[in-house]
Order: sequence, then structure tokens, then C-alpha cells
Amino acid sequence: MDHHIPMHALPEEIQKMLPEEKVCKYCGVSYLILHEFKAMEEKVKAMEKEMKFYQGSVDREKRLQEKLHSLSQELEQYKIDNKSKTERIYDVGMQLKSQQNEFQKVKKQLSHLQDGLKIKYRQSYIFRLCFCW
Repeated sequence: MDHHIPMHALPEEIQKMLPEEKVCKYCGVSYLILHEFKAMEEKVKAMEKEMKFYQGSVDREKRLQEKLHSLSQELEQYKIDNKSKTERIYDVGMQLKSQQNEFQKVKKQLSHLQDGLKIKYRQSYIFRLCFCW
């Protein structure tokens, strides 16, 4: 705390006062320091309030650090899960592409078989016409 050193000596009339005249008859504190004492009491109260706030800040910071650590771990797990799912999506996409290629091949074969069936049907029809007359 600041210590106040007066620049000027007390006036002579105060210096010549009897000690009983300079102190409070109720509490015994010198009137000369009573005001300074009250100001220091207010400073102490303000500092105690500030210390409580900072103590709360330390506790809040600790909780926030724990929460941050927990969230960081969750983020890392989500990254791992995301990578795994991305790989799975890629694999499924490749399987789908393979199945689509296979489907196109079967579709072409079906088309060729249908064309062949039409030709056979026409030949059969012509054969029946020729021999049935």
C-alpha cells in the first residue's frame, strides 16, 4: 500500500494540542489518521472483492481448460471417424461403379439375346409359312 509522507509539517496549533484533543473519545483513533484509515479500509474491501473475482477466474479457467481438453479429444475422435467413413464411402462408391459396369454388360448381353430371339422368331415364322402351305 502507498505510504503518504506529508510535504509540510503540521500547523503549530495542531502540534500544541493535547493528545486527548487529537483522538476520538469513542474509539481512541487519532483524528489525523482516521480519514486515512477509513480510506485504507475501503481499499482493503475493494481488494478482497477483486481477489474473490480472481479466485473465481482461476476456477473458471480450470473448468474451461478441462472442457477445452475434452472437446479437443472429441474433435480428434471425430476426425478419425470422418476419415474412416470417408474411406468407407470411397469403397462403396467403387463397388457401386463396379456393379454399374456389370449391369451395363448384362444389359448389352440381354439386348443381343433379344435381338437374336427376334431373328429366331422371324425365321420360325417364315419357316412355318413356307411349310404350312
